[in-house]
Amino acid sequence: MAKTSAVEKNNRRRKSVAQDASKRAALKATIMNQSLPIEERFKATLKLASLPRDGSKTRVRNRCEVTGRPRAYYRKLKMSRIALRELGNFGKVPGIVKSSW
Repeated sequence: MAKTSAVEKNNRRRKSVAQDASKRAALKATIMNQSLPIEERFKATLKLASLPRDGSKTRVRNRCEVTGRPRAYYRKLKMSRIALRELGNFGKVPGIVKSSW
């Protein structure tokens, strides 16, 4: 089996989340519905637990589009602070001007 990068793994997780979103939402609604019998809610809990873990939204990590770095991520720009500073110095990020770092 070939090694995959963290960026590729994260992209795979994003696809899995998109595919499983409606299924997971329906099961969670069933689990949280207090008017249903406890057996039915427990079955829904088991079904939710049997789904792949990578289908959960919390498994997706925000990563820099340039370097793949997971830390110091700016959501608006979709890049890390290091890539932002590097590209900002060269004037390659629209709207970002180097005033005084």
